[in-house]
Amino acid sequence: MKKDLKVAIFIPAYNAAKTLPIVIDRIPEDVKKSAAEIFIVDDASQDNTYLIGIGYQALNPLPNLKVFRNEKNKGYGGNQKYAYSYAIENGFDIVVMLHGDAQYAPEKISYLLEPFIRGEADMVFGSRMAGHPLKGGMPIHKFIGNKFLTAVANLVLSTNLSEYHSGYRVYSCEALKKVPFMKCSDDFHFDTEIIIQFKLKGLRIAERPIPTYYGQERCNVNVISYGLNVLKSLGEYWLHSKGLRKIEKYNI
Repeated sequence: MKKDLKVAIFIPAYNAAKTLPIVIDRIPEDVKKSAAEIFIVDDASQDNTYLIGIGYQALNPLPNLKVFRNEKNKGYGGNQKYAYSYAIENGFDIVVMLHGDAQYAPEKISYLLEPFIRGEADMVFGSRMAGHPLKGGMPIHKFIGNKFLTAVANLVLSTNLSEYHSGYRVYSCEALKKVPFMKCSDDFHFDTEIIIQFKLKGLRIAERPIPTYYGQERCNVNVISYGLNVLKSLGEYWLHSKGLRKIEKYNI
């Protein structure tokens, strides 16, 4: 990892007691040591996620590891709002979002940081769809839904991304300062809305293929409501872009 970049690794965690230690263990040693901070944000889990995080912190020599807990569940998007605000306030250059459920490979962090090191991107995400998602166990209904929603988003936004729905993301904090991400949804479609904001602001989005892994972890996403919310967000953008309705979160 480039030494002069202050990189923070944000691990959102919800009911991730079983997988959280695995995720931290799998972060490459050089990344662990050079990261300015690794911070876990437990989103009011109903299991022992927070205690597992505190226990890991106590038993492992990681001085840059911090563990936070939301007293009330903020939602997937709300948790990101907290984390990105924290990253900006603490002067980090880059913030990596690495899920605590072990669906994304921590070993790929340096790979996703490369476009930032070369000054080529303001946001990078790992694309499962650019790899072999079905071989990695992605359920066929999620594969089809992902393809459909991504195609609609590319059509509406005039983009050519292979995926809009990966949660493995890296942001420049300077770029985050330029968009009103606090106005995005607290729900899972936050990820789509912030891409729309980056598109409106003319920020550079890059994607890199990553492996797909689906294990026994519980998915907290209702795929039907998620899909409808994504389509609603795209519809709001379309109305806003045509001047038919002012949408505050897209008023950039």
